[in-house]
Amino acid sequence: MKVTVSRHAHFNAAHRLYRSDWSDAKNNEVFGKCSNPNFHGHNYELIVHVTGEIDPETGFVMDMKLLKNTIKEHVEEALDHKNLNIEVPFFKTVNPTAENMAVMIWDTLRPHIPSSNSLSVTLYETPRNYVQYSGE
Repeated sequence: MKVTVSRHAHFNAAHRLYRSDWSDAKNNEVFGKCSNPNFHGHNYELIVHVTGEIDPETGFVMDMKLLKNTIKEHVEEALDHKNLNIEVPFFKTVNPTAENMAVMIWDTLRPHIPSSNSLSVTLYETPRNYVQYSGE
């Protein structure tokens, strides 16, 4: 029997959506106010889902304390109160959309989650806008 456990995390970050090979007019047409050259920020909400078999000895799918610490060390500390375009190496060459952020977070966490468990992330950029990624 498979069960999913989830951990909620939070971080704040600024970014600018744009392509350097496009004109300001084209960036504004595609990305709107998110292309502001002075950046803008979000209060991101992250939910990390780990699915697997329940360990008969512990009763856990995964130790939630370990999951909490892994998210804090590898995601929150890397992204919280950062300008994603400037301070996060991954986004020097990748547009920091919520979609690309979800993929980056999943790629960052995957090596730290037991391979027998599946991993999915849900990233809320706003209370109404969110993305999900499960490595596919």
